[in-house]
Amino acid sequence: MSYTPETLQLLAPDGTRVVSDATEAYLPYVDALTEQQLREFYRTMRVIRRFDIEAGNLQRQGQLALWIPSIGQEAAQVGSGFAAKAQDHIFPAYREHAVGHIRGLDVVQIIKMLRGLTHGGWNPAETGNFHIYTLVIGSQALHATGYAMGVRFDGLVGTGDPQKDTAVLVYFGDGATSQGDVNEAFVFAQSYQTPQVFFLQNNHWAISVPVRVQSRTPLFHRPRGFGIPSQQIDGNDVLISYAVTAASLDAARAGEGPQFIEALTYRMGAHTTSDDPTKYRDDDELHYWQERDPIARFETYLRGLGESEAFFTEVHEEAEQFAAEARARTLALEPPPADSMFAHVYSEPHPMMDAQRQALADFEASFEGGAQ
Repeated sequence: MSYTPETLQLLAPDGTRVVSDATEAYLPYVDALTEQQLREFYRTMRVIRRFDIEAGNLQRQGQLALWIPSIGQEAAQVGSGFAAKAQDHIFPAYREHAVGHIRGLDVVQIIKMLRGLTHGGWNPAETGNFHIYTLVIGSQALHATGYAMGVRFDGLVGTGDPQKDTAVLVYFGDGATSQGDVNEAFVFAQSYQTPQVFFLQNNHWAISVPVRVQSRTPLFHRPRGFGIPSQQIDGNDVLISYAVTAASLDAARAGEGPQFIEALTYRMGAHTTSDDPTKYRDDDELHYWQERDPIARFETYLRGLGESEAFFTEVHEEAEQFAAEARARTLALEPPPADSMFAHVYSEPHPMMDAQRQALADFEASFEGGAQ
């Protein structure tokens, strides 16, 4: 499956601008971008890809139990991630490394989670409202919808105050659209007119099952059956990803209800490091999407605008340093204290947790001094 006649696009695969009546409404969002913002789009994509490669290498070298690559999906994530405002809440699946980085998440936290050194991830209050990764396929759609219902009940929608009005952005993949949780989220979102944007990263493969087997029609048609407006975009075009997400979030904050975006992209690597995509994908398909690489496309566009070679060299060096620091910090990680498992079971101190913590301490103490 590739693009359809309804796929919105601002950058062609060769990096040139696309002019279309269908995208005219989104041009003000792109025209308002500064040169510095365009540079940040590119910088973030390059840095996260280099980190992604390094994390995969660390897993192969026995430093992680698992790694979940996002190579090839950078434009979908970076464009949409930068479109969100500070007060918005973001519910990821488990591949949104670039979005987390944009919101202030220390990406080594992802490594810690996949190395088994945390009890779930991070505190969203400390990561720009970027919520924890969800490994149960599709369940984050319901989490996001419930949160968005709360946002509406709290009156944080349609006030006209750009610092107050809040939206929720939830990410999931094409495989998740086959899950009941996602479809139930559509029902509740439409019923309660929640201020949220469903952002589908259609990377064409739910592990080894192609999207053409999952759905006989384009996936962005599905939410329309629930009464949710939807758009399909070229997910390897960072400009259209930014513009359509920004417009959809604006609509959600204004009280226009849920919105849906299907970003057509491609998972260049394995589903996870436990997967071997050569068993089910052919080289022709991979080559087709390699020619549509989101970073190469945007670099060509920036060069056409006159961006200097010094900038690209600077970004390359920054990406190398970022990856090297992530590696060094990973190798220095140590297991957390054993009793940390009791810290966040209840919001308040609890006698059962206190008793279990003491039992663990007594057990460990029984081995002190060489006791067997």
